[in-house]
Amino acid sequence: MRVRLESIGCRLNIGEIDAMARGLAAAGHRVVGPGTAAELCILNTCTVTAIASRKSRQLIRQLKRANPSAAVIVTGCDAELAPSEIADIGVDLVVGNADKERLLDLAEAGGLLDAPSADPDAQVLFEPGDATRTRAFLKVQDGCDNRCTFCVITIARGAGRSVAADTVLHEVGELQRLGYREVVLSGVHLGSYGHDLGDRRGLQHLVDRILAESAIERLRLSSLEPWDLDADFFEAFSNPRLLPHLHLPLQSGCDETLKRMARRTSRVEFSGLVAGARQAVPEIAISSDIIVGFPGETDEEFEQSIDLVEKLAFSRLHIFRYSQRDGTQAAKMRELVPGPVAQERSRHMHALAADLENRFNSTLHGRNADVLWEAAEDHGDTLRWSGLTPNYVRVTATTSPDEDLLNRITPTEIVEVVPGGVVGRIRV
Repeated sequence: MRVRLESIGCRLNIGEIDAMARGLAAAGHRVVGPGTAAELCILNTCTVTAIASRKSRQLIRQLKRANPSAAVIVTGCDAELAPSEIADIGVDLVVGNADKERLLDLAEAGGLLDAPSADPDAQVLFEPGDATRTRAFLKVQDGCDNRCTFCVITIARGAGRSVAADTVLHEVGELQRLGYREVVLSGVHLGSYGHDLGDRRGLQHLVDRILAESAIERLRLSSLEPWDLDADFFEAFSNPRLLPHLHLPLQSGCDETLKRMARRTSRVEFSGLVAGARQAVPEIAISSDIIVGFPGETDEEFEQSIDLVEKLAFSRLHIFRYSQRDGTQAAKMRELVPGPVAQERSRHMHALAADLENRFNSTLHGRNADVLWEAAEDHGDTLRWSGLTPNYVRVTATTSPDEDLLNRITPTEIVEVVPGGVVGRIRV
């Protein structure tokens, strides 16, 4: 059966949809992309902001228009919090997050997923050695026990829970067998991995086991809350297979705003963590998230955020204008920041973020990096390849049209800094 899979939102959503793809392929189904008619469409939705919910529902309608005869199944956080609204769009099955792991079984039970096709021409994805995917997002944790006042994900995903380490090790081995060169450990509250199993250093122990018991070439960590790390954690980066990049959400550089957000950190604590990481791992890239226009944010508080972001010199910054979400504590706060003010603060923060990213990328100029190449654009007489350095900088490089770099890791000299990344010259 031809199945179209789509995901919107976080890396965890990507990991979940990739796991579904592997399950479908193992059963003999064909996972298809845009341009190929599908008999079943599955969408993993997001609801972290009102815009994300709106985009999720737009994507449902686009899938239905592109595949008018296909059944449509919708899951994910928007489906969890607004199942009736999703059902009203005209989908065949809405699956909440609690039942997501059983989605394919539910699809079969509902007659939406037929027996595998006997078509000898069907191309099954994820065969051993298949290099159509280079990085795998592997879900090792779900749910969150934090109570950040702006966040609806705790409601949508439930309490924190960890995947057993032996299961994770098996999955890493399978991903390597399937040809992946890099695995990204993902979770809603990744830093809490193992806490529900009684291990307060669970993530550190999991990373140590993966590095010791698997041969995966590159291991990367997704977003980590700053209060889950201590100085000992950075010792794991002495193994070069653990890539030198941390995404540590700050959300605000003002202590008063952080208190209203119920964030368990402060300017001093966060700055100390960043300094410790850079002392232990000098080449590390540290990226972050910032919310502007949070209820009650004054001009002075915003200036404190700008000041701390500049001092911490993040390599990349994800910037969000505050979006009110029903069911959160922040939605009850009355001191709303006017839209035009929030928009101007966003513009200011984006300008600073672009400058900081350029500064960090400039430190790579003239140096060599091992780049994992992910995709190429055909420019007729050349191919323009795109890949990532270990510290998560996007690299482009040009080759002849007959040179295949897909899923290869090559030494690359960084020869130019451009907006959003760098240009490389592949070393022979």
